[in-house]
Amino acid sequence: MGKAKHPVTPAIRALRAARVSFEPRLYDYAPHGGTERSAQQLGLDEHAVIKTIVLETEQGSPLLVLMHGDRRVSTKKVARVLGAKSVKPCEPSVATKHTGYLVGGTSPFGTRKTLPIYMEQSITALGRLVINAGKRGFLVEMTPAAVVEALSPTLVEVAEDAVASQ
Repeated sequence: MGKAKHPVTPAIRALRAARVSFEPRLYDYAPHGGTERSAQQLGLDEHAVIKTIVLETEQGSPLLVLMHGDRRVSTKKVARVLGAKSVKPCEPSVATKHTGYLVGGTSPFGTRKTLPIYMEQSITALGRLVINAGKRGFLVEMTPAAVVEALSPTLVEVAEDAVASQ
């Protein structure tokens, strides 16, 4: 992991502090381009582009869910896992307040607050993945084992089928 030209975000600092191996991957960010755009630009399967979704329970307790780019998070399944009445996506300003990152650049690494992290179990079967590194247009490539090592997420099955957009 040489001295590549890439941003040094709180996520990168957290990964370095945890001695997690990663490869920086920059792409041309576009609003509402989502994982489909980053996958196309980086020549990757969208299934291996992992998005970080900031959700909250009906009491306003925030949590993160890591999900394949070509899948949706079932908030009903997440609520069941948590034993909560309901779970919904956070408003962008609230998500930024919890994580310290702008929506579109949310990373599970180096968040402002320590949040519970849930990861779709099938992510662990990938050979390599890319995940946001704390800035729009900036991902890091790593193994699923490195993500698990760095975050100790709770593995869950909360995916819905592929979607055209989210």
